[in-house]
Amino acid sequence: MWTRIPSSALRLTGADRVDFVQGQMTNDLRGAPTPGMVACAFLNVRGQMEFFARAYKREGYVYLHLDAGQAEGLAARLRRYIIFDQVELQDLTAELRTVHVWGGQSVPGWNAGGSDAQVFELGSAAVLAGRVNRTGEAGLDLHYLARAEAEVLAALGGEELPLAMLDLARVRAGIPDVTRDGFVGTLPQEVGLDVGGPLPAISYRKGCYVGQEIMARLEARGNARYHLARLSGEALPDHAEVTREGRVVGQAGLCAGGLSLARLRKELVPGDTVEVGGVPATVQPLVPLPQDVRPADA
Repeated sequence: MWTRIPSSALRLTGADRVDFVQGQMTNDLRGAPTPGMVACAFLNVRGQMEFFARAYKREGYVYLHLDAGQAEGLAARLRRYIIFDQVELQDLTAELRTVHVWGGQSVPGWNAGGSDAQVFELGSAAVLAGRVNRTGEAGLDLHYLARAEAEVLAALGGEELPLAMLDLARVRAGIPDVTRDGFVGTLPQEVGLDVGGPLPAISYRKGCYVGQEIMARLEARGNARYHLARLSGEALPDHAEVTREGRVVGQAGLCAGGLSLARLRKELVPGDTVEVGGVPATVQPLVPLPQDVRPADA
């Protein structure tokens, strides 16, 4: 099974490419193997997320895979910080396509015991693959040239599932999507991107980057007031305020199958009742639910 992922992409080249992006992102790309891949966020000076990406370290370039519509904004941000660095940016959004293969260990050419990022051929087309958990089990993101899409998909075979199915699976698994859930502008620790969270994207041991002081303060004091939770209810609206007794206590992400991941005040516990955009909902423990998602469930 596989799903098309709406995407945008940047490629960084030049002698300083790794050091430059290392000084902008929350995770440790320099410490990754080549090829390798890490999830990361790009923060503002208040520690709030502006962008989320998966950074692929390759011989000769760094590839940043982002959600749709994000590459232009991130490129503009990065260019503001290029002074004497030998770095060039290229927006590859129009040239590349991405699919996620659910549980993707059977993809021809993929070495299940190898690096989290690998390059191999499907048919005669080259693909860059990354081991990514989008559904509750590790699958593969496959990145390839748009002009080779028909050949890649023919060689891949299997059944195409819609993006709504993947959203349902990830919400059941407790895995946030920063862009699709509308969590841009929040602290990474508030939505499960810290160490031990469902989508770790922070290294507290790497060098300086924009927003690092706030991250270090949160690590030392452990005082983020919000965390990632899951809500259940009928016909919950997307991206709505979460309230309790008239007081705002969080924000909900995308609703899928009567469930929504939410940035929620920590004092709320499983079983508490809240409202999502005025619709009643119940706080659930953030534990994976059985992954029996099939097209009939959409």
